[in-house]
Parts: sequence; C-alpha cells; structure tokens
Amino acid sequence: MIADDDEPAIAAITVAELGVGVELASGRRRTNRRAFLDDVLATLQVIDYGVDVARAHTALLVAVRSAGRPRGAHDLIIAATARATNRTVVTFDRAGFADLPGVLVRASD
Repeated sequence: MIADDDEPAIAAITVAELGVGVELASGRRRTNRRAFLDDVLATLQVIDYGVDVARAHTALLVAVRSAGRPRGAHDLIIAATARATNRTVVTFDRAGFADLPGVLVRASD
C-alpha cells in the first residue's frame, strides 16, 4: 500500500488517537500498543495542525456541511492535513474519507 519512494507521515491528531488506544488498554496489549506508538513516532514525520491545515479543514467543514454529510472531527483533520500537504490518506475506513474535495484516498478493504 505504501511504496518505497513514498514519504509517509501522520497528522498530529493521529498521535492522540493512537495514544487513547494505549491508555485504554491494559497488560500486554498496553505494552504492545505503547511500543507501536513509540515506533511510529520514531519513524514517521508528524504534521502539526497549522494555518495551512486549518484552511483546508475550513474548506472540508464547509463542503460536508453543505452536502449534509457530516464526518468525524478527527477524520476531517486527517483529511485536511493530507490536503494541505498534498498527500494521500491511507486508510481502512473508506467511508470516512469518501468524496472529500481535494483529498486523495487509498483505501484497503
């Protein structure tokens, strides 16, 4: 799904989503999730929510509200991050990112 010449990154909000998974887990599962999050943070660029992302987020909020198709707040921030940085969202959640203007999506089922 990700090619050797791709430059994968994650939105800052994704760090929070993964962190919640760590904090809600216990025992070995928590240890494994913490190790995974630590590996992600050591490996991937984290893209902050800055002005460019905020502008893309504004456009996406207007688009989904105008269409009457609301989306999850975090999904829209992830999509806005991708749009603002000319990246593709790679996801298992095709529906969460479908039909967002200016957002490229590569989804796996």
